[in-house]
Amino acid sequence: MEGYRQLEGIAKYLGELCTADPHNVYWRQLSLQVQRTLDKNRVNARQLAEAHGWLLQIADCLRYPPSAYPSLIISGQQVAQEMEQLLQTFSLEPKGHRPQNALRSRLFALWKGYGDQLLPCYDIPGLPPDNLQLESYFNRLRRRQRRISGRKTTRELNRLGHYQALFTAESEAELLEHLRQVPYSVYLDQRRKVHQAEEKHRFLRRLHRDPEKTLKKQVGEWIAHEQSGQAAMEKSHPNKRDNLCDI
Repeated sequence: MEGYRQLEGIAKYLGELCTADPHNVYWRQLSLQVQRTLDKNRVNARQLAEAHGWLLQIADCLRYPPSAYPSLIISGQQVAQEMEQLLQTFSLEPKGHRPQNALRSRLFALWKGYGDQLLPCYDIPGLPPDNLQLESYFNRLRRRQRRISGRKTTRELNRLGHYQALFTAESEAELLEHLRQVPYSVYLDQRRKVHQAEEKHRFLRRLHRDPEKTLKKQVGEWIAHEQSGQAAMEKSHPNKRDNLCDI
């Protein structure tokens, strides 16, 4: 919509240039091209403007953003009633009105699926109407992980990110206080499980960096394991091999 409005302004001033210099072929051809583009997209721009108006009505019904309604007190039930009435005013347009129909279908699906989850923010004091602060916190975790690891990927947060979110602290003393709430035996057990879960990823990294050395080590460990198992079996059953040979 902003681009279309800018194009309308360009067309306006090109028209003034053509009026001031009617014999300038360049201005006239350029004005015709811009006007042709405006005519081609005028219907789409009008439909998008109407769909955008619907979004503005939705935001006003939800009292969003909160900064625009600093002292307003309203209940979730009232918002639900107003939203139901507002959605009924969005009539189904003819087939050619794709933006309105697509937006209408999406609005009805979102309100039906998530409307009840939006309403508590009006009834619980201090509960924000969006999760922008939470998303900002997650972004900080991802930036910190990239700075620590030096890699673009943040897959490590899939395994350990919830611990970072759990032990949020403003100081080292506060962090230690959080950590002391976990028994040391439980900490060691969880650390062992994390080490085991990361073993596959460590092996893949070693294999990627130096496949020959990694495979040589794996084969050596396997041979040693087989030999130790064979020696243990012979020690526990010294006559088993002789019996098998006799058979």
